[in-house]
Amino acid sequence: MKSKELRTMSDDELATQLADVREELFNLRFQDATGALENSAQLGVTKRKIARILTVQTERERGLERS
Repeated sequence: MKSKELRTMSDDELATQLADVREELFNLRFQDATGALENSAQLGVTKRKIARILTVQTERERGLERS
């Protein structure tokens, strides 16, 4: 999901999306620890998703809306 798409979401939708992506990261880490993870690059992709969501939330809190 791109930052532009995230910026169109409401605060509640962003919070829900963040919870979902964090759960996904937890599951990927679990798979990695047990040796079941086939694509380890997915960990980095998921971390970047979390960073994008947190960036949009921080921008909104500080009043730095971007278009």
